[in-house]
This record gives sequence, structure tokens and C-alpha cells, in this order.
Amino acid sequence: IVLLTFAYKLTPHMIPNDSIVALATPSGAGAIAIIRISGQDAIQIGNAVFRSIKNKDLTTQKTHTLHLGHIMDGEKTLDQVLVSIFKGPNSYTGENTIEISCHGSTYIQQQIIQLLLRKGCRMADAGEFTLRAFLNGKLDLSQAEAVADLISSDNEASHQIAMQQMRGGFSNEIAKLREELLNFASLIELELDFAEEDVEFADRTQFHELVNRIEFVLKRLIDSFAVGNVIKNGIPVAIVGEPNVGKSTLLNALLNEERAIVSEIAGTTRDTIEDELVIGGIGFRFIDTAGIRETKDYVESIGIQKTFEKIEQAQVVIYISPLTPKGETLDNVKLELEKIKNQYPLKPLVVIMNKKDLLSETEIQNIQNQIPNILLISAKNKEGIEDLKNQLLSFVNTGALRNNETIVTNTRHYDSLLKALEEIQKVKFGLETNLSSDLMALDIREALYQFGLITGQVTNDELLGNIFANFCIGK
Repeated sequence: IVLLTFAYKLTPHMIPNDSIVALATPSGAGAIAIIRISGQDAIQIGNAVFRSIKNKDLTTQKTHTLHLGHIMDGEKTLDQVLVSIFKGPNSYTGENTIEISCHGSTYIQQQIIQLLLRKGCRMADAGEFTLRAFLNGKLDLSQAEAVADLISSDNEASHQIAMQQMRGGFSNEIAKLREELLNFASLIELELDFAEEDVEFADRTQFHELVNRIEFVLKRLIDSFAVGNVIKNGIPVAIVGEPNVGKSTLLNALLNEERAIVSEIAGTTRDTIEDELVIGGIGFRFIDTAGIRETKDYVESIGIQKTFEKIEQAQVVIYISPLTPKGETLDNVKLELEKIKNQYPLKPLVVIMNKKDLLSETEIQNIQNQIPNILLISAKNKEGIEDLKNQLLSFVNTGALRNNETIVTNTRHYDSLLKALEEIQKVKFGLETNLSSDLMALDIREALYQFGLITGQVTNDELLGNIFANFCIGK
């Protein structure tokens, strides 16, 4: 049992005993700025530079209270401010914390921070406030990582996932699995102490059911990463086709701005142009590419090579077919589509014919009969753009998101889940082949270790350093 009990592996310098300060709002001038101090002496340091308009002593005030006054550098008034007091452990970091709301002048911000540094604070490292929240048990590691995801979320879906993880949805699911596995693991370990008596404390039937359930949940979480990753990072969509079919016009219509240069001259786009758009709460990154054709122009040929590179990287391809002159068949278009489908069989393909406004109703009907799934649009007149957006959304499996299920977006979590699944499958095989308890115990320990890495029940300096280095300073 002792072997299966994990604790934080913290070196002495990781245990905070000083007070840190940082700007908690974005740098630059604004209406107000918030300067945050956290640490054992945070309230005393704040009190040393604060003069209340009612002569209050901050050290004697209740937690979660606001106080109006001035920040004083000796007898020099730096600014009129509001000071918020949060006493540990009932604060974000779990420590004594004060937040100074001052006017948003960059000069005032710098003057107050420099004054606090002279009074005993030090500048906070990136993510150090959240790191202290983790070390003080206010958040587990996956919740702490969700804080960074929440700050960087730029669409409804990524915001929803980050909020769900911050509330502990993912952590609770992992913690429940770990607790159930730990209970059985304890009984398996106990059996090892009575190996000579050949006693079984763990019910193998119940244990098999548990392993099957854990395997099912792990596979569901692992599968959710495919959705979570694209929601978090955006879905790359390559717009491809021959020159002068309206690729740049389509990009401009989607973005509702003149992002790409549009010209009657074929081959105007020599390089890729990228921009992002949120559709239905999901981020899409559209990539306008150079027209695909045979060319002797060296610069254009480089652009065409980049087109194929972007198709490789894209998760969805929009192919704009050329407008067929009157009387011609669509055989060339069909042939080109088959080539793309054969070359990229796993990529969703949206087939578009632009310049619908130049076609008669009879011609439109003829095209739709020959290529049933084709989407006819007029990018110039912005006709059919909403239909295109709806089709793009159909490629994203948002069922789990709508049902508020746990979705994995973090690569580190995904890696640990894969390794945990591998160990659980070893345990399952051991049960089916009557493997000895001591060998199964090794696989169970490794599975528990991987669960612990996700929530932070197992950690080290290097892991924490890598995670919190990506945070903004002041959070």
C-alpha cells in the first residue's frame, strides 16, 4: 500500500515563503490597472505603502474587503487607489493576497511596482500565482493548466472546454478512476504479503469489471482529443483550385474584409495567406493558396509547392472548380476531384463552383446532376457563403461538447492517458491469463502513476517548470 501512495516531490526552494508582485492586467496604458501581491507578508507590505482615507490599518481588516486610499512613497503620493484584501487560505493562491487597483498610466504602474520591490517583494515568475494555488491545494494540476487555456480561449467552444476543466470535470473523472483502482491495488498488494497462504483478497470478477470500465473511459477520453485539439487550436482549411477561380474572393467573402488581393490576372496569389474565423463557436483557420497549374514562373512554382504543403497540413480542403464554359462537360472537373480524393483520401473535401451568378438555371441544374455534392456559390455577391459555413461545421463532431462531456485538449494529458491505457490493457491481459499478483501489481502501479501525473499527485520541478513557463506573468 505504501508503494502506491504518492506525494508531491517538492524541493525546498519550491515551497513559497516570500511575497511576489506583478501586474495582473495587460501591460500598457488603460483606464485602470491591477497590481497583485501574494505571500505571507503581502498585507503588511501593502499596509506599509497605503494610506487609507479613514486611517485604516490593512492588517486588522477583514478578508474580502475593499479600501480607498493613496499609495505613498514616503510623503509623495503616487496615486489614489482601491485595495482588495484576501486572507489565506481563502484566496486564489491560498496565501495572503492584496490587489491594488490604480489608474492605468504605465508610469504609475511602474512607480508602484518599484516601490513594492523596495519594500520586500520580488517580481513574480510566469504563472507563479497559479503555481502557488496548485502547491497550496487550491487547484490540481489539470485545473491549473485549464487557467492558461481559459485566458487564451478565443471562441465559445474553447472557452466552454476550459471552464469545464477549471471546474474540475476532467480531474474528478480521473480521480474517481484512480481511487477505484487504488482500492483494488491495495488488496492485490495485500495478497503479496500472504503469498505462501495462497489467499485472494481482491474479487477477480469485480476487478475485471473495473478494468473494463476504466478501459472504456480511457478510450473515450483519448478519442475526445481529436475534437479537443482542433477546438483549442482551430481547424486548418486549405482553399485550393486552379488560378483565377475565385479562391481569394472566397477568403475575402468568408472574412467579410479585403484580406487577399483579387485580380483578373491568373496567378496573383504567389504565397499562402492565412486568417481565422469563428463559425458556430468553432475556430477555423482559412488558408488561401496559389492556383495549381503548370508554370515556368519560378516564384509562382514555389507558391504552388507551398499549396501542396498546406493541403497536407489542413484538416479540411475546399476545392474550387473552374467555371465550365457553355457546352463543355464536367469531365475535367470530375477527374481533378478524383485525383485529390485519391491523394488525400482521409481529408474531408468540400467541392465548390464559384461565379454562380454567371450561370443560367439550366446550367446550374446540369452541374448539380453531374456532381451531386457540389456547392454553387457567388463569392463576389456573397451567395452561398452561409451554406459553406454550415457544411464546414458538419465536419466537427460537437456532440460531446453539446452534451457537456469531458474533452481532452492538453497534449500532456493525452500522452498520460495513452500510457495509462497501455498499462490497464496489460492488467486486463494478466487477469485473463491468471498472471501472478506481483506482476499485475507492477502494471497497476504504472497506471496509477500516469493518473497522478495528470492531476499533479505525482510531479517534479521540471514538469511544473515546463507547464507554468507558458503562463502570462501576473496569473
